[in-house]
Amino acid sequence: MRKFLSLSLALVLILFTCSASFADYSGTVTFEVNLKDAANSKKAELWLPYPVSDANQDITDMNFKADKAARIGVEKDSKSGAVYLHATWLNPSETPTLTMTFKVNSHYSKNKNIHETSKIFPAEVLKYLEATPSLPIDKGFCAEASMEFINKESILEKAQGVYNWVIAHTFRDESVKEGCGLGLPIRTISEKDGGGKCADISSVFVALARASGIPTRDVYGLRVDPAKSGEITGNYHCWTEFYLPGTGWVMADPADVRKKMLNENLEDVNDPASKKWAEFFWGGDELLRIALNRDTRETVLSEATAKTPLTYFMYPYAEIDGKVVDWFSPKTFEFKVTLKLDDLAK
Repeated sequence: MRKFLSLSLALVLILFTCSASFADYSGTVTFEVNLKDAANSKKAELWLPYPVSDANQDITDMNFKADKAARIGVEKDSKSGAVYLHATWLNPSETPTLTMTFKVNSHYSKNKNIHETSKIFPAEVLKYLEATPSLPIDKGFCAEASMEFINKESILEKAQGVYNWVIAHTFRDESVKEGCGLGLPIRTISEKDGGGKCADISSVFVALARASGIPTRDVYGLRVDPAKSGEITGNYHCWTEFYLPGTGWVMADPADVRKKMLNENLEDVNDPASKKWAEFFWGGDELLRIALNRDTRETVLSEATAKTPLTYFMYPYAEIDGKVVDWFSPKTFEFKVTLKLDDLAK
């Protein structure tokens, strides 16, 4: 009897391991921002994405400090939903600095039970079917390529088709200088022959999925692989999520597939090694990810002089005396992100 119980327990553990695949990372994240050219200006302003808890992460112990700031607080863009920290300095005599620190428990996982139970979407996700000025879905490659998927019976089949199409028609372009890219899907496919970085490739997936009738959104954040303590400023990353009735939001990261293919000199999407990575980044993974914002296209920041909406909001954004500071220029705008993993993090 004891032997039977031991075998039964072992079988349960094996089944649990096979059906659930997850990782649990916890640590402290610190953002440090310096506006070098703002000393002796009349007014300097800074907007910084402010992460919140969700199904995949717990954000706690949030602290922020802006020395000698006239004002600092958390705000939200009502249209895009972007949440951010906004600090203002008036007549600063020294370089304005801002520090934001928080604890994160990241528990992204591989969903091994992706299933579809209906073709009806809840009202709250219908906005993720819409076009935006930077994300047109009824022209260019979207109008043409979506015809391949739009009439498929299964939403899941459509999403898998779009995922495979994006992997086949894009590539990682290391010559892109604008951080994670501009995130303009028509430009990526039509002008750059599919070349770009994660914001570009993810935007192609979001645009084509929406054109095919699938609610889809960008996620802007940090991805640390392998997970380790230290500076992670270079780990900004964009990925995607699509909505599947019966499952909810499902992660897909075609941009990381193309990055792995580049790193391993894989050119053929049908190569078994390429297919391995396509499978790995479909339906979630166990990497350390921290979402800073979701679907923040066309964000208009409060009190910003520049009224043109941001294509997406992931990096710190600043203005000095009403002029936008180039957030990719360390000579005028310096920011650093660091991570200290807890000892018990796995």
